[in-house]
Amino acid sequence: MTVAQRWSVLQPWLSTVVRLAMAGILIAAAVPKMLDIPQSIIAVRAYRLLPEAIVPFVGTMLPFFELALAVILIVGLFTRWAAVAWLVMMAGFTIGVIWAWSQGLSIDCGCFGGGGDVAEGTTNYPLHLLERAGFIVLGVYLAIWPASKFSLDSWMSPKAL
Repeated sequence: MTVAQRWSVLQPWLSTVVRLAMAGILIAAAVPKMLDIPQSIIAVRAYRLLPEAIVPFVGTMLPFFELALAVILIVGLFTRWAAVAWLVMMAGFTIGVIWAWSQGLSIDCGCFGGGGDVAEGTTNYPLHLLERAGFIVLGVYLAIWPASKFSLDSWMSPKAL
């Protein structure tokens, strides 16, 4: 079996793992925020990046968007577009972390609940950026190779696999 043949067998399975991992990350991020919307709004506000007029809207809607994207990834519908949406979100989150760090803010990112101002020196921005880089790698992989097992995409276009 050639390398190309092995890849054609492995790739859909690997894409399935990546797709479901991304969905799991989104659920882990969305649920704590959904359970405490006021805290989610505080987390968004802590970045001091968005106009105050839209902070409550973003803080309220973000977890619902994250959960909707997780469901889309779980069922494997429009997987490439879901990966692009993920990448846009990760770009926004990365910009937010870089902004907070560059402004000398000491905040909890609020990525998985909580968030807001924290004591000086308790934030590890390099670690947050490394985590985002890993999330970006997942999104890039899935955007390039979206074909996966057990997905509505493969059911709608079986010859894609």
